[in-house]
Amino acid sequence: MSLAKPPGKQLSLFGVEARPASPLDFEGLLAGAGQVVRMGGTARVSIVVDEPWRARALLVEARARGLTATCEPGEVEGHIGFRTAYSSALAALGAAWLRGAVKHPPPGFALEGRRLRLWAIAAGGRDGASAFTLRLGATGEPHWELVGRALATVGLPAVLLGPRAGGPAYRIVGRRRLARLAELVGDPPPGAPPGIWV
Repeated sequence: MSLAKPPGKQLSLFGVEARPASPLDFEGLLAGAGQVVRMGGTARVSIVVDEPWRARALLVEARARGLTATCEPGEVEGHIGFRTAYSSALAALGAAWLRGAVKHPPPGFALEGRRLRLWAIAAGGRDGASAFTLRLGATGEPHWELVGRALATVGLPAVLLGPRAGGPAYRIVGRRRLARLAELVGDPPPGAPPGIWV
């Protein structure tokens, strides 16, 4: 993979071009509403998405990392369940994120371009002209603050929206921060509707 940068575009140390894709990038889904389940020396990651383009883009991302994945209709009409197959390549992720059967960010949890991109594909979108929202899991309140700190560490301080304000979600506001987010997550995935990506 070439790290040559296009003229006028600076290569980010945390962006999608900074390192090769890895199955552990699916940690980005766990920052939001994604779930991880362990079985023996393997684990799988799953998330419910609200639009077909999101499911298709996650399948492409899984294949790029050598993971088998499937999509099927969710329990809520119009929603789609994405999940990887159990894989030893995800075992470290499962071990790091589970305390018993409860999902929790591991010590030192950090975000970077590839993880943020997967989170944005699954649960992100433009929120007006100068904001982008990344949805969180409804039952993940104990770790929302840790995820917010990880966003701030990569230059994306965000406002936590509670359920009464249309959340749970983190809202990144301002042109400079959106430019930083765009630098980190890269180009829109194939099939993303116009105006939804950064």
